[in-house]
Amino acid sequence: MSVSRTELLRWQFELTWSLFEYHLERVEPADFLWEPAPHCWTMREGPDGTWVPDWAETEPDPVPVPTLAWVSWHIGWWWSVALDHAQGRPPRDRTDVLWPGEGEPTVQWLRGLRTEWLAVLDGLTDTGLDATAPFPWPDDPQYTVAHMAAWVNGELMKNAGEIGQLRLLRAASVPQSGVQRWTVDGRARKPSRS
Repeated sequence: MSVSRTELLRWQFELTWSLFEYHLERVEPADFLWEPAPHCWTMREGPDGTWVPDWAETEPDPVPVPTLAWVSWHIGWWWSVALDHAQGRPPRDRTDVLWPGEGEPTVQWLRGLRTEWLAVLDGLTDTGLDATAPFPWPDDPQYTVAHMAAWVNGELMKNAGEIGQLRLLRAASVPQSGVQRWTVDGRARKPSRS
């Protein structure tokens, strides 16, 4: 069975999205701004009520651990810009991409970006896939639109894994009454004394 490049990219995207959707269906509003470490990047509410991401033009050392809020904004930023390029629109600046806030507004925003991206994938032809990628490698003839679509899939897979890990870490860190914890070798763990 022969599969076209567009069908393969669509299949890869749908696989990635199904893994991401697993976490989107389970994420709670309190997960978004939970800080997994003292040194982290998050979203902060500005004086006008909009959310502003922590940011540095040069990556700091050590790299801050991002919150789920920051990772979800980051997805929205790079995906919005990829969509702008793919649809021939002027790309938005980082500061023009606004995070909708904790919980369902962000989940719906990300699902809306998925819908837009599917329309882009469905409109791609072999000729279109061979065109020079406008993003994230501006006008480098070495990279094609097919590379850009594969990059979106890969970047989304990475960010979905980060969101999943942050969600699970927060869930594991919240004490739950009546929940039995287990050791690696399968024995019940004794409760810690505070």
